[in-house]
Amino acid sequence: MDTQSLQAFLAVAESGSFSRAAEQLHLTQPAVSKRIAALENQIDARLFDRIGRRVGLTEAGRVLLPRARQILVMVDDSRRALSNLEGSVAGSLTLATSHHIGLHRLPPLLRRYTREHPEVRLDLHFLDSEEAYQGVLDGALEMAVVTLAPHPDPQLLAVPVWIDRLCFVCAPDHPLARRGPLALAELCAFDAVLPGPLTFTRGLIESRFAAAGLRLPVALSTNYLETLKMMTAIGLGWSLLPERLVAGELHELAIDHPPIHRPLGYLVHRSRTLSNAARAMLEALEAAREPAAKTSPGEVG
Repeated sequence: MDTQSLQAFLAVAESGSFSRAAEQLHLTQPAVSKRIAALENQIDARLFDRIGRRVGLTEAGRVLLPRARQILVMVDDSRRALSNLEGSVAGSLTLATSHHIGLHRLPPLLRRYTREHPEVRLDLHFLDSEEAYQGVLDGALEMAVVTLAPHPDPQLLAVPVWIDRLCFVCAPDHPLARRGPLALAELCAFDAVLPGPLTFTRGLIESRFAAAGLRLPVALSTNYLETLKMMTAIGLGWSLLPERLVAGELHELAIDHPPIHRPLGYLVHRSRTLSNAARAMLEALEAAREPAAKTSPGEVG
């Protein structure tokens, strides 16, 4: 099996479309179809069912999918291992980060990194933390700087770099703003605007309320914290936001409850050979680790 055919197979399987796969690979659609046909001839099995405009994996395709990912990761690892022998910090570094971290935590670090390593081309992806987590796990991403999962997959190395304190906030004219120290139960009488239900941050918040026997009254949700800040500021509900976002427009509530913190840090796959560019990025992240992150659980996963 040649790697180009496997890349075409993976692109079609993940996008569910020959045309979208062609766009991703910068090929024509007939060229993608030709590579898939060659792969099907090699294994003597159909890989996709084509029903109208829909493309789905056959049983053979579902069997091949995880193995194709493994083969391509091994090929990339071999290339990186050989390139690392030169000792130079150069080439491309595929790095994923969340919008919040990319806007509020990474800029000073990236500025220094690009000045110190001008030969590295950063391939920066802004993704939800959960999507980036899966990308590192699947081998599609070399590393990610995101909100860390409470229980990372054991195949991943997850290291906290920063610790975010989440603040209970509301608009200055919200009814809660006029009250003194509040219990969690009192918050539940009012609408909340929070991160999406599948996010690590939402899970962290829900676990605190569930431990107190409470259910969150979520009226609206979004994965973009800056949007949550706006919705809170115009009075659509109370929220929990990182301390760095609480300024001017929001009123911080006094809550009779231990502070809620979330770890932000980097993820790499334990079995992956990292490029010299990625190793240099890890060194920069290690140098940026806050004291609170070093005294937290540390390396997990």
